[in-house]
Amino acid sequence: MDIRQALETIARDGFCIQKGIVPVDQVESVRQSVLAAAQEHRQKDAPAQIAFVPSLLRYDHSAAPYLAANRLLQLVEALLGPHLRISFVSAIINERGNQRGDWHADWPFNQRNAGHIPSPYPDALFHLTTLWMLSPFSAENGATLVVPQSHRSPNNPTGDNGIDPRAPHPDEVHVSGQAGDVLVFDSRLWHASAPNTTANPRVALAVRYAPWWLNLEVLRPGSDARRRMVDETGGKENEVPSLGRASFEALPIALKPLLRHWVEA
Repeated sequence: MDIRQALETIARDGFCIQKGIVPVDQVESVRQSVLAAAQEHRQKDAPAQIAFVPSLLRYDHSAAPYLAANRLLQLVEALLGPHLRISFVSAIINERGNQRGDWHADWPFNQRNAGHIPSPYPDALFHLTTLWMLSPFSAENGATLVVPQSHRSPNNPTGDNGIDPRAPHPDEVHVSGQAGDVLVFDSRLWHASAPNTTANPRVALAVRYAPWWLNLEVLRPGSDARRRMVDETGGKENEVPSLGRASFEALPIALKPLLRHWVEA
């Protein structure tokens, strides 16, 4: 799929797949490295049978050479413009027996988060979610569920839009792909985690990209925005710890411009 086709598909359906972003001869080593980091650093309050690690690059750089892959960044820049930034790099591993998740849209469209754009939000794309398939994605192992074209809605099931967030949707589809593929979607798209009924973990990264003008500070522990909007109000929000200076300096040169805003002072 070339950039023109990808742009048309995202505009119509809200998502597309970019094939083979992680080379086939490298994806196994990346998967094993991410699995090891997730087992050591998994977040204790994540849903059962899901290993979740925010700000994964603090612990593991195995995927770092690919996060600024030229073919992917050409598409992201076509959607978000120049001077884009990475807002999240998280490991998300669906283990055997995980439960189906709620329908939601990602930050900043999730209406349950302290930092969100209130609905009805404008019909404009300004944050991208990418799911990096480090395992093959299938219906059996918990390939992400999406509702095609739901990105054009001015609200989502985290808000009061009349949709039961836990109920199957008549238009839902699993997004399947091969290890090394990347699912790219408008962060407004309704999606949900799916159960893994196989014996093997479904290993993925969630990497999100933001335009230069989108304020990310509510995500950063210790920031004034987070104190004001989360700590002082008792609100709920994603937490993306800053990168240490040594971790940042060890990143590939091409990736550093996308992450230099997230380095500890």
